[in-house]
Amino acid sequence: MRHNRAINHLGRQSGHRKAMLANMASSLIMHKRITTTVAKAKALRSYVEPLITKSKEDTTHSRRIVFSYLKDKNAVTELFRNIAPKIADRPGGYTRVLHVGFRQGDAAEMALIELVDFNEAALASASKSAKKTTRRSRAKKAEAPAEAPVAEAAAPAAEAPAETPAEEAKAE
Repeated sequence: MRHNRAINHLGRQSGHRKAMLANMASSLIMHKRITTTVAKAKALRSYVEPLITKSKEDTTHSRRIVFSYLKDKNAVTELFRNIAPKIADRPGGYTRVLHVGFRQGDAAEMALIELVDFNEAALASASKSAKKTTRRSRAKKAEAPAEAPVAEAAAPAAEAPAETPAEEAKAE
C-alpha cells in the first residue's frame, strides 16, 4: 500500500533528486520550456510552482528562500525580474505539461513542460480563437456582398474619363 507516500522519488537518493530538480527548475526558468520524461515533468511542476508563487513578493527574504532551492543566481534574477511581473495576476497553474511521444532509446514517455505565459504561439492562437463567429454574425456577412456591387458600379464610372484618345482608338 502507498500510505503517506506523497512524492515520486524518481529512483534516486534524496540529494541527487534535489539537485536534479534544482537544475531542471533553473533550466525551465531560463529557457521557459524544457523536454523531459513525464514523471520528472510532474515532479518538477510541484517543485517550481511554489517558487514562482514566492517570487510574486519581491523581498530579500523571498529571494533568499528561492535561492536556497534553485542555487543559481541568474535563474533567481530571471524569475524575479521577468517572470514574476508577467504572472502577477495569475492565481496558480504557472506551468503546462504536454505529452510529446516516446523516447527513441528506451521508449520512455516524454513531455514538454513550459511556463504558460511565455508560449507566444499559444497566446497568439488564444487571441485568434476569441474572434469565433456565430450564426448571427454570419447573417451580417451575407449583407456585406450586397453593398459591394454598389461600390463596384461606382468604380468603372471613375475609370472611364481616365482613358486617353489613343486607348479609345485601339478599342475600336
